Amino acid sequence: MSADLFDYSTAFSRNIGWVTPNEQAILRSKRIAIAGLGGVGGSHLLTLTRLGIGAFNIADFDTFNLVNFNRQAGASLPTIGLRKTEVLTTRSLEINPELDLKVFPDGVTQDNFNDFLADVDLYVDGLDFFAVAARRMVFAACSERGIPAITAAPLGMGTALLNFLPGKMTFEEYFQLEGQSEEEQLMRFLVGLSPAMLHGCALVDPSVIQLAEHRGPSTPMGCELCAGVAGAEALKILLGRGKVVAAPRGLHFDAYRNRLARTWRPWGNRNPVQRLGLRLTRRRYGSKAQHDQPLETANSTSSTIRQILDMARWAPSGDNTQPWRFEIVDENRAVIHGNDTRDHCVYDLEGRASQISIGTLLQTIEIAASSHGWGASFTRRENAPETNPTIDVSFTEDSDIQADTLLPYIPVRTVNRRRLSTRALTTSEHSLLEAAPGPGYRIVWFESFSERLRFARLLFNNGGLRLNLPEAYATHKSIIQWNSRLSEDRIPDHAVGLDPLARQLMQWALGSWERVAFLNKYLAGTLIPRMELDFIPGIACAAHFLLIADARPVSIDDYINAGKALQRFWLTVTRLGLSLQPEMTPLIFDSYIKGNIEFTEHKPSMKLAQSLSTQLNDIISPESTEQMVFMGRVGAGPVPTARSVRLPLEDLLVKTA
Repeated sequence: MSADLFDYSTAFSRNIGWVTPNEQAILRSKRIAIAGLGGVGGSHLLTLTRLGIGAFNIADFDTFNLVNFNRQAGASLPTIGLRKTEVLTTRSLEINPELDLKVFPDGVTQDNFNDFLADVDLYVDGLDFFAVAARRMVFAACSERGIPAITAAPLGMGTALLNFLPGKMTFEEYFQLEGQSEEEQLMRFLVGLSPAMLHGCALVDPSVIQLAEHRGPSTPMGCELCAGVAGAEALKILLGRGKVVAAPRGLHFDAYRNRLARTWRPWGNRNPVQRLGLRLTRRRYGSKAQHDQPLETANSTSSTIRQILDMARWAPSGDNTQPWRFEIVDENRAVIHGNDTRDHCVYDLEGRASQISIGTLLQTIEIAASSHGWGASFTRRENAPETNPTIDVSFTEDSDIQADTLLPYIPVRTVNRRRLSTRALTTSEHSLLEAAPGPGYRIVWFESFSERLRFARLLFNNGGLRLNLPEAYATHKSIIQWNSRLSEDRIPDHAVGLDPLARQLMQWALGSWERVAFLNKYLAGTLIPRMELDFIPGIACAAHFLLIADARPVSIDDYINAGKALQRFWLTVTRLGLSLQPEMTPLIFDSYIKGNIEFTEHKPSMKLAQSLSTQLNDIISPESTEQMVFMGRVGAGPVPTARSVRLPLEDLLVKTA
């Protein structure tokens, strides 16, 4: 469209009211320098152009790439490989063809920074977080020339603002970077930008922050908030109106937490509070830091079959035991070598829990294969012992197969042992969840307060059995990874569901059976965990549910098929934004009692198990308990920040000659 149609007064007339016509004319006369046109710099340029700023000096040496798509204003398929200065020049001139633009396509350097800052009224920082040397050079030059400078950093889903104004604390005085290593400078810059550290709780995978490798995550929300906050500060600075906070004061707004922090750090990073923050940051993000494993490992697999297995390993298993290993036969065939834990785990009666887990694995393989347009078929070897089921997997290409809608939820599905919302499930949620297991299975709900209370009492009593049972002690001791939020082969203690004090007491008690027995006998040691893990969560949920087969499961194949139905149900729960916690031990102990199996020599535990069986069958009919394959609770709740992850695929592969 022709630039002849453009009229400055009309184009920016909607600014009037928030600024006067005279102020708009002043903004038109101003020149702003922006170094860096990536995540924040590009949004700064377009926002300030729409504010009516009349002239810019812009600098960036980079080109757009696919990894820029999640946050950078100029990134799109047509701009891949194009210079950022070229693309953003076009975008800004499409808004205001009268712009006076001075372009520095080589970025800001020692040779051109004098020209870059010539006749500039304000500098707005858009440099990459890791561009320490360039940032120090530009801010020092602004200080020498009396140019106000703004930096608004995208931190998670928010922004942290610092203004460096003439006559006030300088960038170097605040951050104290002189003479430090690059890694130390980056950590000082991070801590100085965000003294309040509001963004930390939203970070689900700390391992992706690698300061030494110049790698870290960013969001589009953070970048756009930066542009809005910096634009407002630019207006106040250029028009001389409104309060402008200057370093060592700053602002940090986090949209994820809906919180605003006004920060004040006298002496900048020399402040004692900042020094403490630096120590914590070095410990967490420094090159010597030990990070938890990431939620999702990088996909380094090459073949399709390896990619499928890499996704399938996220299938659920009791206590994260992962009772399977994979053997890749060729491009289209694999073997699953299963095992069960019946010989040492009281909760794996006749291997049923492990067999259900293997069923969830098969369903996950099928879903994962669909993303490649492959079908998967499974054949269990009849001559393999039940304790070590062996299953042949064959993959075939099928152009009619579409990616299963449950696919994205495989690696994020998890257990939530915390209290959940008591919001009732909607009609739509009921329908989708009841259809999820497929033919041969039905869901029975227990949703009213009185029903949830009955389940809570059952689970509370069941907790007394679990925590007093000598045969369960070894399992409990071995399955918890202490002082961790993520665990590859166990349950991290932060995911157990106890408060910090109770976790510490539990860790001490599990040091020996004598400690457990002493606590339980003399100090009511089971009371707190039963309240926190069983009774309160039993009430605090939307519903308890039963997964019931149309026919009583008898064979290993019946339990494997039940696992497949369970996985579709659980993934649908995740897809709906709900949480789930298994509640299988009452059913397991009931099966021991009905089968007349003495699972312990501890007579009080056998007596309590008999009482629990009676209590369970008063809530659920005996016929239903015999056909039931799974029970648990569901409800809306926050995504857990601690969870079990999985062993890397390479550790799950059977090494063949």
